[in-house]
Amino acid sequence: MSEYRFHLQKYRTGSKTACPKCGRKACFTRYIDGEGQISFPDNVGKCDHINSCGYHYTPKEYFNDNPTVKETLTGQDGNGNGISTVIKPTVKPSPKPQPQISYLPYDWVEQSIKRFDINPLYQYLTTVAGKEKTDRLFNLYKVGTSKMWNGATVFWQIDRDGNVRAGKIMGYDAKTGHRIKQPFNQVSWVHSVRKMQDFHMKQCLFGEHLLADISSSERTVAIVESEKTALVAALFIPDLVWLATGGMHGSFNSEAIQVLRGRNVVLFPDLKATYEWQRKAGMLQSICKSATCSDLLEEMATDGQREAGLDIADFLLMEDTPQMILQKMIQRNPALQTLIDTLDLELVSAEKI
Repeated sequence: MSEYRFHLQKYRTGSKTACPKCGRKACFTRYIDGEGQISFPDNVGKCDHINSCGYHYTPKEYFNDNPTVKETLTGQDGNGNGISTVIKPTVKPSPKPQPQISYLPYDWVEQSIKRFDINPLYQYLTTVAGKEKTDRLFNLYKVGTSKMWNGATVFWQIDRDGNVRAGKIMGYDAKTGHRIKQPFNQVSWVHSVRKMQDFHMKQCLFGEHLLADISSSERTVAIVESEKTALVAALFIPDLVWLATGGMHGSFNSEAIQVLRGRNVVLFPDLKATYEWQRKAGMLQSICKSATCSDLLEEMATDGQREAGLDIADFLLMEDTPQMILQKMIQRNPALQTLIDTLDLELVSAEKI
């Protein structure tokens, strides 16, 4: 009898069902008997959501819980006589060795940290915080400018050891600071654009390189989803070390979060991801000095804001900064910019008019 007699059902359209634990649809794969003697109950199987759900009820566990089922399984010898069937545990194949992580040249990072004047996200953030603070921010986070899409932003993922894991290229609108998704979603990766062969990307947290700074070792680490949100939050709340996962899931996994060991960590999920991140917070609690998932946005958000899935950056930007007020004044009267440049004036404060 094959040692692989009991195995997960091969995928085909409609074969996956709702998980008996988390209830999510089309994420549960049932175990089947390769010899067709037994049909397992619907709860014998594995959920795709390993981290957030983790449900996995194996045939071995099922037989341990139901010994009479195992006893009734019989086969026949060549003469048609009944013989007992020995059920062997499913033997998992040896895991394939993981390919070595690929890295990008650090020179590419340095070459990209220029021409901020054509970078739409940079242009937007200067209206929020001014040129000096935005320059400091882009240099701190090693944010670059691409030739693609008229100066798209490059978010370099640099790990704590200084290795460049990846470069995400994203297009933004200079006036609104929003992602450009029409007529197509402006997002790509440096290794794809450069057509690098056999590139094995292993993402890390955006801003992870900041953890290597000894002076930041006692500061609380704040984690958000998007890279832009990390930048905006760093402008408004610089006391925290702001990192980004690059999406609801992104680099939020058990391997990537090891760099947070021994740190105080606070999660700030987007409104639509609060429940998911609360479940994931458990991964951090076992390795971090402290780990909490903030529900601040949930408490203050309206139903419309929840539906829109706003994040902490959206709330921070709801009130105009002095720089934003000045920019609106310049839009009304462009001559004001000429006066500022001629007299080399510096913004001290501004009030809405």
